[in-house]
Amino acid sequence: MCPAENAARTDRVRALFDLVAETYDSVAVPWFGPIAGALVSCLAPRPGERALDLGTGRGAALWPLAAGVAPGGHVTGLDLSPRMVEETRRTVAARGLAGVELLVGDASAPALPEGRYDLAVASLVLFFLPDPGAALRAWRQLLVPGGRVGISTFAGRDRRWSELDDVFTPYLPPELLDARTSGSRGAFASDEGVAALLVDSGFVEVQTMSHDLHVRFTGVEQWREWTWSHGQRSHWLAVPEDRRPAVLEQVASRVEPFADGSGAFTLRQTVRCTTARRRRAG
Repeated sequence: MCPAENAARTDRVRALFDLVAETYDSVAVPWFGPIAGALVSCLAPRPGERALDLGTGRGAALWPLAAGVAPGGHVTGLDLSPRMVEETRRTVAARGLAGVELLVGDASAPALPEGRYDLAVASLVLFFLPDPGAALRAWRQLLVPGGRVGISTFAGRDRRWSELDDVFTPYLPPELLDARTSGSRGAFASDEGVAALLVDSGFVEVQTMSHDLHVRFTGVEQWREWTWSHGQRSHWLAVPEDRRPAVLEQVASRVEPFADGSGAFTLRQTVRCTTARRRRAG
Protein backbone atom coordinates (compact mmCIF):
# COMPACT_ATOMS: atom_id res chain seq x y z
CA MET A 1 0.00 0.00 0.00
CA CYS A 2 1.47 3.35 -1.07
CA PRO A 3 1.73 6.35 1.32
CA ALA A 4 -1.28 8.07 -0.27
CA GLU A 5 -3.43 4.96 0.18
CA ASN A 6 -2.21 4.60 3.78
CA ALA A 7 -3.15 8.21 4.49
CA ALA A 8 -6.58 7.80 2.90
CA ARG A 9 -7.21 4.64 4.91
CA THR A 10 -6.17 6.38 8.13
CA ASP A 11 -8.50 9.29 7.37
CA ARG A 12 -11.42 6.89 6.81
CA VAL A 13 -10.76 5.11 10.09
CA ARG A 14 -10.50 8.39 12.00
CA ALA A 15 -13.77 9.66 10.53
CA LEU A 16 -15.59 6.41 11.29
CA PHE A 17 -14.52 6.28 14.92
CA ASP A 18 -15.26 9.96 15.42
CA LEU A 19 -18.77 9.10 14.21
CA VAL A 20 -19.32 6.22 16.65
CA ALA A 21 -17.51 7.71 19.65
CA GLU A 22 -20.66 8.47 21.65
CA THR A 23 -22.20 5.00 21.23
CA TYR A 24 -19.04 2.88 21.20
CA ASP A 25 -19.09 0.09 23.81
CA SER A 26 -22.32 1.41 25.36
CA VAL A 27 -25.03 -1.02 24.21
CA ALA A 28 -24.88 -3.51 27.11
CA VAL A 29 -23.27 -6.19 24.93
CA PRO A 30 -20.15 -7.62 26.64
CA TRP A 31 -17.58 -7.41 23.88
CA PHE A 32 -14.71 -4.92 24.08
CA GLY A 33 -14.45 -5.08 27.88
CA PRO A 34 -14.04 -8.87 28.23
CA ILE A 35 -11.61 -9.03 25.29
CA ALA A 36 -9.41 -6.21 26.62
CA GLY A 37 -9.67 -7.44 30.21
CA ALA A 38 -8.39 -10.88 29.26
CA LEU A 39 -5.47 -9.31 27.37
CA VAL A 40 -4.48 -7.11 30.31
CA SER A 41 -4.64 -10.15 32.63
CA CYS A 42 -2.18 -11.96 30.37
CA LEU A 43 0.34 -9.13 30.88
CA ALA A 44 -0.24 -8.91 34.66
CA PRO A 45 0.45 -5.18 35.22
CA ARG A 46 2.12 -4.35 38.53
CA PRO A 47 1.86 -1.34 40.86
CA GLY A 48 4.15 1.49 39.81
CA GLU A 49 4.52 0.40 36.18
CA ARG A 50 4.11 2.66 33.15
CA ALA A 51 1.58 1.26 30.69
CA LEU A 52 0.59 2.21 27.15
CA ASP A 53 -2.84 1.48 25.64
CA LEU A 54 -2.62 1.67 21.84
CA GLY A 55 -5.98 2.30 20.18
CA THR A 56 -7.60 2.97 23.53
CA GLY A 57 -11.10 3.61 22.17
CA ARG A 58 -13.50 4.15 25.05
CA GLY A 59 -11.13 2.63 27.59
CA ALA A 60 -11.82 -1.12 27.56
CA ALA A 61 -8.15 -1.84 28.35
CA LEU A 62 -7.47 1.50 30.01
CA TRP A 63 -9.55 0.73 33.12
CA PRO A 64 -7.93 -2.62 34.03
CA LEU A 65 -4.50 -1.19 33.22
CA ALA A 66 -5.09 1.77 35.54
CA ALA A 67 -6.22 -0.58 38.30
CA GLY A 68 -3.25 -2.89 37.76
CA VAL A 69 -0.53 -0.24 37.92
CA ALA A 70 -2.01 1.56 40.94
CA PRO A 71 -0.74 2.84 43.22
CA GLY A 72 2.09 4.85 41.77
CA GLY A 73 1.78 3.80 38.15
CA HIS A 74 0.81 5.68 35.00
CA VAL A 75 -1.24 4.79 31.91
CA THR A 76 -1.08 6.58 28.56
CA GLY A 77 -3.98 5.95 26.18
CA LEU A 78 -3.49 6.75 22.49
CA ASP A 79 -6.25 6.86 19.88
CA LEU A 80 -6.54 8.13 16.33
CA SER A 81 -10.01 9.57 16.90
CA PRO A 82 -10.22 12.97 18.64
CA ARG A 83 -13.84 12.29 19.55
CA MET A 84 -12.92 8.97 21.17
CA VAL A 85 -10.24 10.68 23.23
CA GLU A 86 -12.65 13.47 24.21
CA GLU A 87 -15.33 11.02 25.38
CA THR A 88 -12.85 8.83 27.27
CA ARG A 89 -11.35 11.87 29.00
CA ARG A 90 -14.81 12.65 30.34
CA THR A 91 -15.07 9.16 31.78
CA VAL A 92 -11.60 9.42 33.34
CA ALA A 93 -12.65 12.66 35.01
CA ALA A 94 -15.96 11.19 36.17
CA ARG A 95 -14.14 8.25 37.75
CA GLY A 96 -11.61 10.54 39.39
CA LEU A 97 -8.67 8.55 38.07
CA ALA A 98 -5.16 9.82 38.67
CA GLY A 99 -2.13 8.82 36.63
CA VAL A 100 -4.06 8.49 33.34
CA GLU A 101 -3.14 10.50 30.24
CA LEU A 102 -5.04 10.44 26.94
CA LEU A 103 -3.51 11.54 23.64
CA VAL A 104 -4.66 11.79 20.04
CA GLY A 105 -2.25 9.90 17.83
CA ASP A 106 -1.75 7.15 15.27
CA ALA A 107 -0.91 3.72 16.70
CA SER A 108 0.86 2.91 13.42
CA ALA A 109 3.65 5.35 14.30
CA PRO A 110 3.23 6.74 17.82
CA ALA A 111 5.01 10.03 18.49
CA LEU A 112 6.00 8.99 22.02
CA PRO A 113 9.30 8.76 23.95
CA GLU A 114 11.32 5.63 23.28
CA GLY A 115 12.25 3.28 26.11
CA ARG A 116 9.61 4.65 28.45
CA TYR A 117 6.92 1.98 28.97
CA ASP A 118 7.00 -1.24 30.98
CA LEU A 119 4.10 -2.72 29.04
CA ALA A 120 1.94 -1.92 26.02
CA VAL A 121 -1.39 -3.39 24.92
CA ALA A 122 -3.29 -3.19 21.64
CA SER A 123 -6.71 -4.83 21.83
CA LEU A 124 -8.28 -5.53 18.41
CA VAL A 125 -6.03 -2.97 16.75
CA LEU A 126 -3.07 -4.53 14.96
CA PHE A 127 -4.93 -6.22 12.09
CA PHE A 128 -6.49 -2.92 11.02
CA LEU A 129 -3.15 -1.12 10.62
CA PRO A 130 -1.71 -0.74 7.11
CA ASP A 131 1.69 -2.24 8.05
CA PRO A 132 1.44 -4.40 11.21
CA GLY A 133 5.16 -5.24 11.19
CA ALA A 134 6.21 -1.59 11.08
CA ALA A 135 3.80 -0.81 13.92
CA LEU A 136 5.20 -3.62 16.06
CA ARG A 137 8.75 -2.43 15.49
CA ALA A 138 7.72 1.07 16.54
CA TRP A 139 6.00 -0.31 19.67
CA ARG A 140 9.10 -2.32 20.59
CA GLN A 141 11.14 0.88 20.66
CA LEU A 142 8.70 2.46 23.12
CA LEU A 143 9.28 -0.31 25.69
CA VAL A 144 12.03 -0.50 28.28
CA PRO A 145 14.43 -3.46 27.83
CA GLY A 146 12.45 -6.50 28.97
CA GLY A 147 9.17 -4.61 28.57
CA ARG A 148 6.04 -6.56 27.64
CA VAL A 149 3.62 -6.21 24.74
CA GLY A 150 0.22 -7.83 24.36
CA ILE A 151 -2.11 -7.92 21.36
CA SER A 152 -5.55 -9.44 20.91
CA THR A 153 -6.72 -10.73 17.54
CA PHE A 154 -9.54 -12.94 16.31
CA ALA A 155 -8.90 -16.66 16.06
CA GLY A 156 -12.12 -17.90 14.50
CA ARG A 157 -15.85 -17.77 15.17
CA ASP A 158 -18.91 -19.90 14.66
CA ARG A 159 -20.50 -20.01 11.23
CA ARG A 160 -23.66 -18.30 12.53
CA TRP A 161 -21.75 -15.07 13.01
CA SER A 162 -20.39 -15.23 9.48
CA GLU A 163 -23.88 -15.90 8.11
CA LEU A 164 -25.21 -12.76 9.78
CA ASP A 165 -22.35 -10.57 8.59
CA ASP A 166 -22.78 -11.93 5.08
CA VAL A 167 -26.02 -9.96 4.66
CA PHE A 168 -23.83 -6.90 4.07
CA THR A 169 -21.61 -8.48 1.41
CA PRO A 170 -23.56 -7.35 -1.69
CA TYR A 171 -23.28 -3.72 -0.59
CA LEU A 172 -19.68 -3.44 0.57
CA PRO A 173 -16.99 -1.68 -1.49
CA PRO A 174 -13.59 -3.41 -1.78
CA GLU A 175 -11.98 -1.51 1.09
CA LEU A 176 -14.70 -2.62 3.52
CA LEU A 177 -14.59 -6.20 2.30
CA ASP A 178 -10.84 -6.15 2.94
CA ALA A 179 -11.27 -4.64 6.41
CA ARG A 180 -13.84 -7.27 7.33
CA THR A 181 -11.51 -10.13 6.48
CA SER A 182 -8.23 -8.62 7.67
CA GLY A 183 -8.42 -10.49 10.95
CA SER A 184 -8.87 -13.90 9.36
CA ARG A 185 -6.28 -14.24 6.62
CA GLY A 186 -2.54 -13.84 6.09
CA ALA A 187 -0.52 -13.55 9.28
CA PHE A 188 -3.67 -13.25 11.39
CA ALA A 189 -5.15 -16.57 10.25
CA SER A 190 -3.16 -18.64 12.78
CA ASP A 191 -1.34 -18.50 16.10
CA GLU A 192 1.90 -19.21 14.27
CA GLY A 193 1.37 -16.33 11.85
CA VAL A 194 0.80 -13.81 14.63
CA ALA A 195 3.78 -15.14 16.58
CA ALA A 196 5.97 -14.81 13.49
CA LEU A 197 4.95 -11.16 13.13
CA LEU A 198 6.23 -10.48 16.64
CA VAL A 199 9.45 -12.47 16.22
CA ASP A 200 10.18 -10.79 12.89
CA SER A 201 9.68 -7.44 14.62
CA GLY A 202 12.38 -8.23 17.18
CA PHE A 203 10.31 -9.52 20.11
CA VAL A 204 11.20 -12.59 22.16
CA GLU A 205 9.40 -14.97 24.55
CA VAL A 206 6.24 -15.03 22.42
CA GLN A 207 3.28 -16.82 23.99
CA THR A 208 -0.29 -17.27 22.78
CA MET A 209 -3.44 -18.04 24.76
CA SER A 210 -6.95 -18.27 23.29
CA HIS A 211 -10.41 -18.20 24.81
CA ASP A 212 -13.99 -18.33 23.58
CA LEU A 213 -16.26 -15.36 24.09
CA HIS A 214 -19.97 -16.24 24.02
CA VAL A 215 -21.93 -13.09 23.21
CA ARG A 216 -25.65 -13.11 23.99
CA PHE A 217 -28.07 -10.78 22.24
CA THR A 218 -31.59 -10.24 23.56
CA GLY A 219 -32.81 -10.23 19.98
CA VAL A 220 -32.24 -8.97 16.46
CA GLU A 221 -32.93 -5.36 17.49
CA GLN A 222 -30.12 -5.40 20.06
CA TRP A 223 -27.82 -6.94 17.45
CA ARG A 224 -28.74 -4.09 15.08
CA GLU A 225 -28.13 -1.46 17.76
CA TRP A 226 -24.78 -3.05 18.63
CA THR A 227 -23.57 -3.20 15.03
CA TRP A 228 -24.45 0.49 14.64
CA SER A 229 -22.54 1.39 17.80
CA HIS A 230 -18.99 0.55 16.67
CA GLY A 231 -16.90 0.18 13.53
CA GLN A 232 -19.45 -2.08 11.83
CA ARG A 233 -21.62 1.00 11.32
CA SER A 234 -19.60 1.43 8.13
CA HIS A 235 -21.34 -1.69 6.80
CA TRP A 236 -24.79 -0.27 7.50
CA LEU A 237 -23.83 3.02 5.90
CA ALA A 238 -22.85 1.14 2.74
CA VAL A 239 -26.42 -0.16 2.48
CA PRO A 240 -28.88 2.26 0.83
CA GLU A 241 -31.27 3.54 3.48
CA ASP A 242 -34.33 2.10 1.77
CA ARG A 243 -32.70 -1.37 1.75
CA ARG A 244 -31.82 -1.48 5.45
CA PRO A 245 -35.19 -2.87 6.62
CA ALA A 246 -34.82 -5.73 4.14
CA VAL A 247 -31.28 -6.43 5.40
CA LEU A 248 -32.58 -6.60 8.96
CA GLU A 249 -35.32 -9.00 7.83
CA GLN A 250 -32.63 -11.21 6.35
CA VAL A 251 -30.83 -11.20 9.69
CA ALA A 252 -34.06 -12.14 11.50
CA SER A 253 -34.65 -15.08 9.16
CA ARG A 254 -31.10 -16.34 9.67
CA VAL A 255 -31.33 -15.99 13.46
CA GLU A 256 -34.69 -17.74 13.81
CA PRO A 257 -33.38 -21.34 13.62
CA PHE A 258 -31.06 -20.92 16.63
CA ALA A 259 -32.85 -18.26 18.72
CA ASP A 260 -34.63 -19.29 21.90
CA GLY A 261 -38.30 -18.74 22.63
CA SER A 262 -37.77 -15.10 23.56
CA GLY A 263 -35.81 -14.36 20.38
CA ALA A 264 -32.46 -14.21 22.19
CA PHE A 265 -29.42 -15.86 20.63
CA THR A 266 -25.73 -16.40 21.35
CA LEU A 267 -22.74 -16.14 19.01
CA ARG A 268 -19.23 -17.44 19.70
CA GLN A 269 -15.97 -15.65 18.92
CA THR A 270 -12.55 -17.12 19.68
CA VAL A 271 -10.07 -14.47 20.77
CA ARG A 272 -6.28 -14.85 20.68
CA CYS A 273 -4.05 -13.09 23.22
CA THR A 274 -0.40 -12.97 22.15
CA THR A 275 2.28 -11.62 24.47
CA ALA A 276 6.01 -11.04 24.05
CA ARG A 277 8.95 -9.06 25.42
CA ARG A 278 11.49 -6.62 24.15
CA ARG A 279 14.89 -8.25 24.50
CA ARG A 280 16.57 -7.42 27.80
CA ALA A 281 19.68 -5.27 27.81
CA GLY A 282 22.98 -7.13 27.71
